[in-house]
Parts: sequence; structure tokens; C-alpha cells
Amino acid sequence: MTTPTSIRRPPAPNPAERAKTIATRNGPATLMPTAEQRDLPGQCGRVIPELHHVHPSGSVSILLPDEHHLVKRAHEAQRGELAVMVELTDQAPVDLREPIRGLLWITGWLRPLSEVSARARAVSIAETRPDERLLDVGHGLTLLRLTPASLVLADAEGTHSLRPHMFSAAPPDPFHDYEAAWLRHLETDHADVVEQLAKHVPAELRGGWIRPLGLDRYGLRLRVEADSGDHDVRLAFSRPVEGPQQLSGEIRRLVGCPYFPQG
Repeated sequence: MTTPTSIRRPPAPNPAERAKTIATRNGPATLMPTAEQRDLPGQCGRVIPELHHVHPSGSVSILLPDEHHLVKRAHEAQRGELAVMVELTDQAPVDLREPIRGLLWITGWLRPLSEVSARARAVSIAETRPDERLLDVGHGLTLLRLTPASLVLADAEGTHSLRPHMFSAAPPDPFHDYEAAWLRHLETDHADVVEQLAKHVPAELRGGWIRPLGLDRYGLRLRVEADSGDHDVRLAFSRPVEGPQQLSGEIRRLVGCPYFPQG
């Protein structure tokens, strides 16, 4: 008796790498009470910070007005630590009817920083992400630090629980700061290329609207918006790619064309 062969999924970045990529893209963030605290008296709903920044270690800097209730509660909390969850949203860079590609939840302890530490942290953030709001730290805005205890990633590849050390050790995808502009360029200027890529989509889905959804070093993802719903298809590269030149070669291979313009 033979065991049926399982369908092999195309290769994709591992969960920690996908989580680091979402965090590095710095998409929309929301603060929420943890599941254990959600039903306690005095808990408020979702909070959108003035600014957030996820550091490579997984810690999160949160900027809130001085008088915000979370700032007051962080100062009042036992041991100066308040349990909260930060939800990061990974949004597609093209205009899809279902634009959310994934969610990353970072749960940990929110605590206030001393004036000296807050200013040093603001300077550190500004070195990689300049933002004039950082100048208001100590002048109407308070910078707090969330120390991660656990992370959960939910995306098209599944739901995965991560420990902080796994997140810290993972690199972001090499195309994390290139993907958005490239996908928009593909959508607006190279409809012919998308049409050629469609030949790799299952035949029963080719009647839908085929859109570029995602790019990473392992492949290209397409979204098919059909009457039956939305369907995602991953087109695998022949090998992992690290830069635009290798990417261009893999796209040429997928479309069966010797030339693919990059700009």
C-alpha cells in the first residue's frame, strides 16, 4: 500500500523572516490590551500611537501624548510594567479589495523611560527613520518601550508563534524596501508582463482579475480577484534572489521573454 504524495508548497521565507519583514516595513500599528486584561474594568479599546518603531530585537518604541491614559497607567503599573499587545498590519502596496496580507502581534510589557533614556532612544530611531515628531519627546509626547514576551504571525502561509530570540536573529527580506515601488510599477506600467505571468495561474482562476500581491527572494505572489472570492498564487523562482539583476532574470524566465525592463 502506497502513501499518497502530499502536495508540495512553493518555498517561502520562514515565519521569523516574514515577521521581521512586516516589522521593518513599518506599516500601521495599533495598541490593544492583552487577552488576559481585555475584560478587566477600566480597559480601553484600540489605540493608534503617534509614532511606533520596531527595533531589530523585537522591542517597540511607542510615542503617545503625555496625558494619554496608557502613559499614566504605565507609570502607575506594578514594577512600572503594563501588559499590552501591538498589532502590525502588512498592507499590499497596490489597491486590492482585500488589502491586508498579514498581521503581526507583539505582546509584552510597556514601561516608561527616563528622560535621558527617552531622548537617547529618540536619537537612535531618528538615525534610521527621521521624523519631526521625535523632536517633541519630553515636550508634549512621551516615548515608551515595549519589551516583547511573544510574537504571533498570521498570513497566507499560516499562523505561527515566535519567541523574541527567533525574531531578533531573523533578517528581513532583501526586497523589503524595494517591493512596494516595484509592485506598483508592475501593476501600472507592465500589464503585458502580468498577463504573461497569468499562464502560471491555475486554469480555473484565469478568468479573474490578476494583480501583483507580493515579492520576496523566493518568488512572486499574485492575487486573483474573482467572483468566487480572492485567491493567492505563489510563483517560485528557480533559486533565491538577492537583488534587482537576479530578480529581472527570474521574471524573464517566468514570462518566457529574453528582456524585462526594470524602470
